[in-house]
Amino acid sequence: MVGETHLESVQAMTIETLPLENTSTAVEALSAGRNEPAWMLEQRQKAWRFFEEIPWPVGNEETWRRTKLTGFKLEDYRPFAPVAAAGDLPAGVQHSLDEVASASSLALVDGNAALHTIDPALAARGVIHTDLHSALREYPELLQKYLGTAVATDENKFAALHYALWNGGTFLYVPRNVKVEAPLQTVVYQSQGKYAGYHHTLVVAEEGASVTLVEDFSGAEDGLMDSVVELLPGAGSQVHYLHLQNLSQTAWNFSTQRMLLVRDSLLRFLIASWGSRLSKNWINMELNGPGSHGELLGLYFPDGRQHIDHHTNQLHKSPNGTSDLLFKGALKDRGRSVYQGYIKVYPNAQKTNAYQANRNLLLSKQARADSIPGLEIQANDVRCTHGATASQLQEEHVFYLMSRGLPRPNAERLVVQGFLEEVLDRIPVEGVRAKIEDEIARKLGV
Repeated sequence: MVGETHLESVQAMTIETLPLENTSTAVEALSAGRNEPAWMLEQRQKAWRFFEEIPWPVGNEETWRRTKLTGFKLEDYRPFAPVAAAGDLPAGVQHSLDEVASASSLALVDGNAALHTIDPALAARGVIHTDLHSALREYPELLQKYLGTAVATDENKFAALHYALWNGGTFLYVPRNVKVEAPLQTVVYQSQGKYAGYHHTLVVAEEGASVTLVEDFSGAEDGLMDSVVELLPGAGSQVHYLHLQNLSQTAWNFSTQRMLLVRDSLLRFLIASWGSRLSKNWINMELNGPGSHGELLGLYFPDGRQHIDHHTNQLHKSPNGTSDLLFKGALKDRGRSVYQGYIKVYPNAQKTNAYQANRNLLLSKQARADSIPGLEIQANDVRCTHGATASQLQEEHVFYLMSRGLPRPNAERLVVQGFLEEVLDRIPVEGVRAKIEDEIARKLGV
């Protein structure tokens, strides 16, 4: 039986009382307004110092060489978005909230309000699934122990900015040997306007636990999203994490995501990138225990003038670890993708098995896909492979389907969906697969 659903503000102060700029004053005001403990303020201030010390990318750095920040000005974005009233939400977001309300899950509206759906059976087993501000009030010891352990406050400039000003998030904690059968879900919607959202996701699965979390990001028209995801699977645990990014095509999106695998842990990760004006994603998987296994899946479909950049690291630090990466994308109009991947096998990580592949399908002459896979191997008993491809849509394939009576958009959809099927088939949540298939149809005008 699903418990009561309610919408509540998790913000102790009004938007009007907060500073307009991303400054150290805003950091202190945010922490004070939410009555945060001293250690949280200290972490925020430390992150702000890192943010001020780390230089802005100028475009000649290797990770920024193919992704320019032309037109981006941080001072244009106010660091706190207003709470969206339920009646003001787009129909698609409201539909997602209605779906969550019938499940054992949580939904967030912006970073400032939370829609909770509480399943007493899960709570009785010690599972915590709540917004990060509530978690900080109710479970401060857990937050102090785990927050910031995967993604460092100085990981990059945008991670430092995030840690200084995070204003919403998801906390999921699964105790030892507890297996959560049904997927849990978070819906993150940011209001329209020149606002910045700093959503933080923290997932902790103790030894022998298993859980699936789906996070769905949307909105942020004319805004900024700067998120951090920390995934901490325990020994022998299984974590599935699906990150669906469908922000407005006028939004800037930056995301730092890191997962720390330990002995015999299994982690399956998916990122689907459909929205935003520009996305820059840092995705790092560390295999820190023997027998750990990680899968990294990616889907992306830029059109118009969208620019989507994924930078991945598969870091093998222990023996007998396996990692499998497959990123596939379709590109339309003047859409551009950048994929830069790196497998590193450390000296003691013998018996490593690592795979990395990036495949791209270009649907127009103007679309562009840059793919830069890489290897660094410091052990002598490993198996590592990597590869990348990019090819134009074959007109004879489309013509064949059209000759059977299909309109061109439907024919292109079949080709694109067939190309992406290799990833789609590995998505463990049927509803997520259906949502992605709908996005493919929308992109192709079907």
